[in-house]
Amino acid sequence: MRITNAPKLDHTLTLGIDIGSTTAKLVLIDDGEVVYEKYERHFSQVRQKTIEMLQNIRHLLEGRRFYASISGSAGLGLAEAARIPFVQEVYATGEVIRVLEPDTSVVIELGGEDAKVIFFKGGTDERMNGTCAGGTGAFIDQMAVLLNMSVEEMDEASLSHTRLYPIASRCGVFAKTDIQPLLNQGANKADVAASIYQSVVNQTIAGLAQGRKIEGKVMFLGGPLYYCRGLRDRFVETLQLTEETALFPEYGRFAVALGAALYGISGGEEFTYDSLLDCLIDSASRATESSDRMPPLFETQSDYEAFAARHKKAVVESRDMDSYTGKAYLGIDCGSTTTKLALISEDKKLLYTYYSSNHGNPVEIVRAQLEEILTRCADHIQICGSAATGYGEELICHAFKIDEGVVETIAHYTAAKYFQPDVDFILDIGGQDIKCFKIRNGAIDSIMLNEACSSGCGSFIETFAKSMGYEVQDFAEKGLHAKAPVNLGSRCTVFMNSSVKQSQKDGATVGDISAGLSVSVVKNALYKVIRANSAQELGEHIVVQGGTFLNDAVLRAFEMELGAPVIRPEIAGLMGAYGAALHSMRFETSGIVSLDDLKQFSHKSTQSVCQGCGNHCHLTINTFADGRKFISGNQCQKMVGGKAEDLPNLHQIKRDSLTKLKPVPGERGRLGLPLALGMYELA
Repeated sequence: MRITNAPKLDHTLTLGIDIGSTTAKLVLIDDGEVVYEKYERHFSQVRQKTIEMLQNIRHLLEGRRFYASISGSAGLGLAEAARIPFVQEVYATGEVIRVLEPDTSVVIELGGEDAKVIFFKGGTDERMNGTCAGGTGAFIDQMAVLLNMSVEEMDEASLSHTRLYPIASRCGVFAKTDIQPLLNQGANKADVAASIYQSVVNQTIAGLAQGRKIEGKVMFLGGPLYYCRGLRDRFVETLQLTEETALFPEYGRFAVALGAALYGISGGEEFTYDSLLDCLIDSASRATESSDRMPPLFETQSDYEAFAARHKKAVVESRDMDSYTGKAYLGIDCGSTTTKLALISEDKKLLYTYYSSNHGNPVEIVRAQLEEILTRCADHIQICGSAATGYGEELICHAFKIDEGVVETIAHYTAAKYFQPDVDFILDIGGQDIKCFKIRNGAIDSIMLNEACSSGCGSFIETFAKSMGYEVQDFAEKGLHAKAPVNLGSRCTVFMNSSVKQSQKDGATVGDISAGLSVSVVKNALYKVIRANSAQELGEHIVVQGGTFLNDAVLRAFEMELGAPVIRPEIAGLMGAYGAALHSMRFETSGIVSLDDLKQFSHKSTQSVCQGCGNHCHLTINTFADGRKFISGNQCQKMVGGKAEDLPNLHQIKRDSLTKLKPVPGERGRLGLPLALGMYELA
């Protein structure tokens, strides 16, 4: 790429470095020609990645003097510690616009965790996300994981969508809450993928532009907009742009680094390769350790061994399925992110278990597992009862003729009673849910759920583990023996990201961060969901369950915070399925699908809009091989065999009643009532 209208670049070598929230970008310009550009994820190892990228272009820099400057949301700390000139992102972007596309009206830039809308016409005006990373690259990454797709696969699928669903994007938690039921009800992944992109567009326009019109020539920058064609299409269609007014430049990923390189000539500083490298290496010694630290989870190895031995006592015995003969009972837990199955014998021992991600397609997971179970049962095991629970309960029951659907709370309570007959408090932390049950006189007395935040859930730790390049198990293992866990408090994922990055700059190890996150999960559960003041409030016989508690660091942090031991069953992640299996023992015979029917099984999902009344419900119609159907999305029974009454339009009646109100003279004078917002809705 040749930059022709910037005479200062003639016979000049200049380097621009852009360190964003998740990626590092580098651009080198020599005599007006872009001779090198690189874009890589830094996995929060900012300094190391910058040094590594610089070493890769040693041959282009050694023996020459050049200008250099740093930009980006994660670049300021490094620039200050290394004493390298820093240029603010908006200014760097402005340099690119001024030199390459001076007639641009608006820039929309999406990064890993940052989103910006910059208006250039009518005075420069920047709008940037401050408290939420919804609608950014990190959000798209999370949604791809939820769909069990790579970002590339999700993008390709989105191009063939046929409809859009309303999905929240202001937070990954709310988006998951919208998406998971769609997947569990059989919605087309292509439609869900395009809907995710549309939610990003809505977040950008509504959350950032905030009413200011996006018009004229619009330039789109940043990695997500460079790589995701489906996202580009949603922006163009929503903003009604044309080929002339929508700019997607090839340098979109590198725009800020390119601007930093352009800025470097006038506001930068001259370096040699060795002097710049020395500045970056020396910056490590100038970083200060200011993080708030906590005591380790385990002082000694013997403490951990005693802890592990105590929790190994809560087990369910297993029996060999192939040698067992007799009755069996099946439980299926189709959760928000995982699918679990448990087959138990007449004496409540485990014959078969399964626990895995539902990969966005729970029906196929359950079909494959049922085929495996029924094949191994052959003629020596008779399944006499089956029950399903969890998010996908209704779909699974209809698809495979499961005998009964069980409410999650009952399934979990039934399982907890097996391990502790006197249980009076159950805490279940799953992928994105926290459920707390108080038990009184053998019945569930109260239930508490997380409503607006999943920062205390398993997906919270999983997201951080993957962002640092670790599998969850390895990440948790490092936290168990960390010497100085970082105190990250109990906050939302977005704010936690900033705290984690700062602690890394202050010298915290991956283990310190892992242990700190485990404590945060516990604090969120205790102080945001349960809102407890003391351990005595919870009860004397506490059972904890859910896949998150298989993480020993989370379990230890919970016991330390309570100051009392709890029971964690060895099958903590299978408690819903095990409880459903126990619940199904009331049946004598089962109507579950046969092995022959399973081999002919098929599942087709289509979408439709009900025209039965003015609600126009968006229906998902699941059709199975034998012609049976399961319809979801309906707000009445008309489309599923029942009758809908011809009810009046209550919203219209309310509007008419309010607009007919006339002021009545009196001592109090006039009372104004805005016909909008909460005051109107609650009137």
